[in-house]
Amino acid sequence: MAPIDSDDNTTAGAGEEPGGGRSRAARYVVPVAVMGLAAATIGLVPALADSGDPDLPKVTAEELVQKIAESDVQQLSGTVRISTDLGLPDLGGLESGMMSGMAGGPGGGGKDGGSSADPSARLTELASGSHTLRVAADGPDRQKVSLLEDAAEYSLIHDGKDVWGYDSKSNEVYHSTQEGGERPEKDVPATPKDFADQALKAIDDTTSVKVAGTAQVAGRDAYRLVVEPRQKGSTVGAVTVAVDAETGTPLKFTLTPASGGAAVVDAGFTKVSFAKPDASTFDFAPPKGAKVTEADEKAAKAPEHGRKAEGDLAKELDGLKVIGEGWNSIAAFDTGGQGLPTGAEAGGDLGGFLGSLGDQVKGDFGSGTVFKTRLFNALITEDGKVYAGAVTKDALVKAADAAK
Repeated sequence: MAPIDSDDNTTAGAGEEPGGGRSRAARYVVPVAVMGLAAATIGLVPALADSGDPDLPKVTAEELVQKIAESDVQQLSGTVRISTDLGLPDLGGLESGMMSGMAGGPGGGGKDGGSSADPSARLTELASGSHTLRVAADGPDRQKVSLLEDAAEYSLIHDGKDVWGYDSKSNEVYHSTQEGGERPEKDVPATPKDFADQALKAIDDTTSVKVAGTAQVAGRDAYRLVVEPRQKGSTVGAVTVAVDAETGTPLKFTLTPASGGAAVVDAGFTKVSFAKPDASTFDFAPPKGAKVTEADEKAAKAPEHGRKAEGDLAKELDGLKVIGEGWNSIAAFDTGGQGLPTGAEAGGDLGGFLGSLGDQVKGDFGSGTVFKTRLFNALITEDGKVYAGAVTKDALVKAADAAK
């Protein structure tokens, strides 16, 4: 793995481990092209209250990355503001309905008894719009995330082996147990650290990393770490992480697109404390009259065809390949079926609707449709092959031609 490439000229030689932490620190810087869709599910906040440029001791990019890697904050509480600006068309609620339906949540429960408190459905709401979260943590066994809504609140509480989801609007509760007390929904980012952990995992020579001054976030002095692609063809402009100067905890995460304009991803604390939260923060008992759904019972009632479909999808994704490297990585797989209709073949209302969402393209591979957001693009060919990544339309067509 290549050393950190920074403007501070602090690059270690191959195989060196300054301070004994070089290999560990290197895991935490990665091109956002490799972040995957998880980080794209949360996005833009109106500019948070960054103020001033605190006078802090100079640090190199490598020292700051290592400070993040070695940060071991176990206790915190605060308020996080997050929202999304992927540039997706307004589908009038169709998108959230499809997501909740696939998760078996509201709108998709039907006879199977989907619960509005199911976290797999509710946390997908973070894929669009602006949101305010209250978060708290007390070690690996206790966390709480509350999604604040108009006159309502959704809370996800992890206390030991118990995981509770509670929707105050519908007075529904979802309960599951986790072996080993593992944090629930750990792949759904909800704090700046979650984003940074996904973005800062590895490093290669396609990445530039530098320290770009200081800032204040949520009343805390912070360094600004900027990660940028060196390659052409990526849709990512830069990733900026505001790192708490005292603890090394990421306080704010911002991802800007190469096309310019507003940030695609911007999540940050507006208030934060590193004091131990009160133990009662993580107490929960189903309110009187609440409908309680047990995860084990729901799984037992799941339709057999649904379980088969999940197995079929897993087999298909076993054939997933990664084309290219670094910021220009493209995921490619074959659906094994016919692709979307294109051009004159895209008849009917469905064909016209799909065509309006994508661009028709042709190449040595044949023809297909490119679906675009401000960050992630995907090419689906006529014969059912898919190429997707945080790269431009031209890069997808080039990859499809090369794979022919």
